[in-house]
Amino acid sequence: MTTPGFAGASLGAFLKVMKNPKLEIRYCTQCRWMLRAAWMAQELLTTFEQDIDSIALAPGAGGVFDITVDGDLIWSRKDAGRFPDIKELKQLVRDRVAPDKDLGHSERTS
Repeated sequence: MTTPGFAGASLGAFLKVMKNPKLEIRYCTQCRWMLRAAWMAQELLTTFEQDIDSIALAPGAGGVFDITVDGDLIWSRKDAGRFPDIKELKQLVRDRVAPDKDLGHSERTS
């Protein structure tokens, strides 16, 4: 079976192209940042449950706390000099995976 717009492509190939993004949070095990990474992953899964394929927690070392979307770095603790605020992180992810998504109270300024 072929899919319109993907001349000669199978339905499986079409679905593979249309997969939702994968996120990864690489955290420093020496710094004991796994719980922080897990909490952020939970927040992102709750907010973007229909918009992402998965979130992986990846152990690292040397003070790393990097967040990627499909391999593209969207946050680095080393570069920023701090951890992301969850509101800030949700906005960064939203801009990459679901630009039209309303984040509700996370969008409003106080």
